[in-house]
Amino acid sequence: MGTEGHTAGQDDSGAEPVRRFTVAREEATIAVSRGGRGRPLVLCPGLFSTQADLAGLAGALRRHFDVVTFDLRGHGRSSAARRYRFASFLADLEAVMSELGRGSFPSAPVMAGHSMGADLVLHYAAAHPRAAAGLVLLDGANPLPEPFLSGIEPAELRAMAEGMQAALAEVRGTERQVLLSVDDFVELNVEIDRLRMRLPDRLRGLELPVRVIASTAMAGRGDGDQTRWRNANWRKGFERLGAQLPQAEVAWLDADHGLVVTHADRIAEMILEAFGPDGRAGS
Repeated sequence: MGTEGHTAGQDDSGAEPVRRFTVAREEATIAVSRGGRGRPLVLCPGLFSTQADLAGLAGALRRHFDVVTFDLRGHGRSSAARRYRFASFLADLEAVMSELGRGSFPSAPVMAGHSMGADLVLHYAAAHPRAAAGLVLLDGANPLPEPFLSGIEPAELRAMAEGMQAALAEVRGTERQVLLSVDDFVELNVEIDRLRMRLPDRLRGLELPVRVIASTAMAGRGDGDQTRWRNANWRKGFERLGAQLPQAEVAWLDADHGLVVTHADRIAEMILEAFGPDGRAGS
């Protein structure tokens, strides 16, 4: 494992130079970006999300944080791989953190993740208690009381995957590409659902400050019974997290699961309020 291909550029805000490099592993080559100033922060994208998708949030954060972000295997500028499972994506995060652990940061970073990226940073922090200064869970890592996929038939889930594949065909070959198959989509969503049902065990003993920024309409704003049930289940899950972790603070945004794009500036402000430049978690 090592770094290669260092380049410099500007983020979308035009304010701070961004250095791009890769972390080479046996199974995949992970594209990493770093830029900004201040307290270190690692931003982990979620499933079917890329650095390009999070450019607005990363740019806003770089005004106050030294931000590292990356593309998961099979996403964006990172290479394809044989395996696309939660443990494989966690290995990508492990590889990036291992590279940064060589004296790259003056102190442990805040770790933020969106959707599945939130699950990844939570699992990483639980396995490495001293590696993170705090966690920001952006509409993910939700210890759901009931599986999110309840009521969805396998054929319906597969149809959803095929629809997403058709949409992703338009960005193939760009920095927003996602190379996962329909089978990968189906199997990963089932796996993540199961992992979130077991999250209460992972939360035990977690002593880091935790900030949750959650959407009120994770499943959308429709009036159908399933949509209302999924949104209510999502809220109950984060209420459960707040009850189990006294140090966790849960904040809600009137948004859907794309809040990291639609509310990027507000989320950056909330992270700054929680983990400001003085290096301490906010009250």
